[in-house]
Amino acid sequence: MMDSGLGGTPSVGAVIVNWNSWEYLQQCLEAIAGQELPFTRVVVVDNGSVPPVKPWTASSLQGLTYIKLDQNHGFARANNIALDYLTDCDWVALVNPDAFLQPTWLKLLMDAVRRYPAVPVFAGCLVKAEQPDRLDGAGDVLHISGIAWRRGHGSLCKSHTLMEGEVFGPCAAAALYRREVLMQVGGFDDDFFCYFEDVDLAFRLRLRGCECRLVPTAIARHVGSAASGGPKSDFAVYHGHRNLVWCYVKNMPGLLFWLLMPLFVLMNAIVVVRFVLRGQGRTILRAKRDALKGIAGMWHKRLGIQRQRTVSVNAIWRRLDKRLRLRLNETPHGKPSAGK
Repeated sequence: MMDSGLGGTPSVGAVIVNWNSWEYLQQCLEAIAGQELPFTRVVVVDNGSVPPVKPWTASSLQGLTYIKLDQNHGFARANNIALDYLTDCDWVALVNPDAFLQPTWLKLLMDAVRRYPAVPVFAGCLVKAEQPDRLDGAGDVLHISGIAWRRGHGSLCKSHTLMEGEVFGPCAAAALYRREVLMQVGGFDDDFFCYFEDVDLAFRLRLRGCECRLVPTAIARHVGSAASGGPKSDFAVYHGHRNLVWCYVKNMPGLLFWLLMPLFVLMNAIVVVRFVLRGQGRTILRAKRDALKGIAGMWHKRLGIQRQRTVSVNAIWRRLDKRLRLRLNETPHGKPSAGK
């Protein structure tokens, strides 16, 4: 297990990656400024957005750093850039511009940090911004087929009882990480650009013995799909279905890689057929073609990742979802960030 000791009062930085989401960014920053436990630093990385029609301000927010990139480098790379600006922070909260934290969000998560000092990753609970009685997600689930989704997505909050406990990983729309462990595993994979990049990160952390705990009382309202055209857009379908292949190749350990390969191939084949039937054949075929083109590079990364694995194959098996019923016709882990 990586060292995640606090060493005194921890400092927490917030990272927001923006891409043409000006209508949400102001509200997001106001929610961050309104936290009962204030953030130490806030970094906004703008991914080459078109300038806003109306100027946005963050006059009530102390310690704000604004980074303007020349083009859209993707959600993964933009977060890595922000991490380099937060060397003085023990913890980093990733917050999408269309995710609005409740005032107690950070306080409740840091209370959990004190209760579980060995845990370096925490997931809050996302509810739908326009339907706050319904869950947008309570941590991420990774299936043995290689597909992932948000736990409880679309369920009524009252009917979906959530207990504090372990989940595979957090949705990066609103999540808390110990910065040190992010740097030890290399942060996000820039090649993913967006979609599935947080599942890939969670998998690499899992392979290094890092747990993730859900704190269901730490709530954020999430719009989702605010800038990428929605989870069924060609953009989302392409990146999601390309990246899930790369995530499996890089991370599925040892014997599981080969034992689950037939199911993985079958799932991908079914997905291709379903997207062809709904009129997105060119997009899904391009996604799988480019995934195959990138296999050699991902296999090279796999060699390093698996050499550094510290947990048993059985430990990973226990954390994978094994249910039979899947929603294969949707974007895998369909959480397009407004900052992507």
